[in-house]
Amino acid sequence: MPNTLSPELSYTRTVARSLVHRAAICEVFLTDASHLSDNEYLIAAQLPRVHSYYSDHITAPASYDPLLLVEVFRQASIYVAHRFLDAPIESKFSFNSGDMTVTDPQALRIGGLPGRVEIHATQASLKHRESVVTGSGLDLVLTIDGREAATMRTVTQWMPPAAWNRLREKGRAALTLSPVRSHHTGRRIAPVTVGRSTPQNVVLSEAVVNDCELRAHVIVDQANPALFDHPLDHIPGALIFEAYRQTAVHAAHELFGLSPRGLLLTRVETDFTRFGEFELPTDCLARVVESPAADTVAFEITMVQEADTIARARVHLTRTSPLPNALLNRFSSAAV
Repeated sequence: MPNTLSPELSYTRTVARSLVHRAAICEVFLTDASHLSDNEYLIAAQLPRVHSYYSDHITAPASYDPLLLVEVFRQASIYVAHRFLDAPIESKFSFNSGDMTVTDPQALRIGGLPGRVEIHATQASLKHRESVVTGSGLDLVLTIDGREAATMRTVTQWMPPAAWNRLREKGRAALTLSPVRSHHTGRRIAPVTVGRSTPQNVVLSEAVVNDCELRAHVIVDQANPALFDHPLDHIPGALIFEAYRQTAVHAAHELFGLSPRGLLLTRVETDFTRFGEFELPTDCLARVVESPAADTVAFEITMVQEADTIARARVHLTRTSPLPNALLNRFSSAAV
C-alpha cells in the first residue's frame, strides 16, 4: 500500500450525488476514482473538518469520526458498483455486512486542512444473476493524508426497483404492522452519556441496565438530515451504526463508569439480517463480551424489532486515556 497520495486522483470537486445515493451536496465526500486493474480501484475523498453530525462529539482530542469513515466506505462501495461494475443508476442497494477497523487512531486527528483520503479497494467477490453482476464484496484500505487510518470489508447487492418492491412487499406482508406503534422521538437520554453534544443527534432513549447488559430504545428521527439525507422505506444503515455506537458507549458508562469523552469506536463487525420497519419499535441490547482491560471494552449488540433480530454486531471501544491502576485491576478481575 503506497504511503503517498496518487497524483492521478482529483480533489477539486465531488462526484455526482446520484452515484453515491445522496441528495445533499454537502453529504457527498468522494471526489474521484480510477480503475487500477481487473479487481483493484483507487478512490479519492475529502473529509470535512466541521460537520453538523460527524463533528458533534465530546471525545478528546478532536478527531475525524470513525462513522464518517464508514460513510466514505459506503459511498465508495456504491460508486464502484455504478462506475466500474455496470450497476444501473436506478438500482436499489442493500448492505449485507460490514467489518470496519480503525488501524491507527492517531491518523484520525484533524489537521489544518480538510483530510485528503485515498481508498485502495480490492474486489473480494462478485455475485451474478444470469451472467449479470448483482453484488460485490470489497476489501478497502483508507489513508488520510498518506497515513493508513482504517480498513473495511463491505458486502452489497443491488436489484431493479420492481424486484426491490416485490421483496419489500413480501417481507412486510409477513409482519404485523398495524396498528402502527410509532417510533419514540422524545425523552432522549443525556447527550453526554453517549458522547454527543447536540440532543438531536442522540438516537437512544429509555435505557435499562441489568447485570452485564443494557437495553435501550432506538429513536428513529426522520427529521435528522444526516441520517435521513433522502426519503427511505426502511431504517438506514447509518442509523443502525450510530445506534450500535451509542449503545456501546452508554453501556460502558453505565456498567463500568467509563467516561464517554475518552471512548473511541475502533471496530464494528455487523450483519444485517432483515429490513428495519418504521412502523415497529426498535431496541438495542448490549452484552459485555470483553470487560475493560488494557485499553478496550467490547460488546455484542443485537438490534431487535419486537421479537425479531434485524441486525447484530460486535463493537469495540478503545479508551483514549489510560485507566488508573485501581480501576484497571477491578475491571480485569470482574466476571463477564
